[in-house]
Amino acid sequence: MRVIVFGASGMVGHGALRACLLDDTVTEVLAVVRRPLPSAHPKLRQIVHTDFADYATIQEQLKDLDACFFCLGVSAAGLSEEKYTRVTHGYTLAAARALHMASPSLTFVYVSGAGADETGTSRQMWARVKGRTENELLAMPMRAYMFRPGYIQPVAGASSRTPLYRALYRVTAGLYPLLRRAFPRHVTTTDAVGQAMLAVTRLNGAAPHVLRNPDINHLAADQPR
Repeated sequence: MRVIVFGASGMVGHGALRACLLDDTVTEVLAVVRRPLPSAHPKLRQIVHTDFADYATIQEQLKDLDACFFCLGVSAAGLSEEKYTRVTHGYTLAAARALHMASPSLTFVYVSGAGADETGTSRQMWARVKGRTENELLAMPMRAYMFRPGYIQPVAGASSRTPLYRALYRVTAGLYPLLRRAFPRHVTTTDAVGQAMLAVTRLNGAAPHVLRNPDINHLAADQPR
């Protein structure tokens, strides 16, 4: 299986990339990055690309792929709706269209978020934009899955790029086992998200197309180790 990962330098993308590199059925991983990743692996090939609204220059490299794990995103804090929409909606749909054209049978996994609003009525800007993005991906003629994780604990070297979040995760790292027992429906890990992404590519459409933390954790637990 050949997989392409967007956002591999981020916290969730780290989990997706790690899951792919550890999985024997994944033969090659393409990471689309603005700057080269510091890590190297025999299965990893990096594509340095700066315009995430246009993939014409790398279209040939998007052929014959089996899955895309789209983990690219930004926090809505401090951003206007226009800027947040350009990244969250615009970049995602541009990638999905380019990939569908190059690899029509590809499975597209989009990391959305708990609370995404597909009705467009939420007072929260980010929820409306995420919901709109989900709706348009699911309307495309391809196999697509929307991941709506709640709290994600970074593990195995994953780290948030937001300083405030990094500080929060350092505090909660030791508490995660308690959080998992107290709120099993609301917490997961970066490794579990990555494992669940691989799992949905093998289900041939059998999984729900919108997955929340319980679904993610269930799929991850069923993955071979």
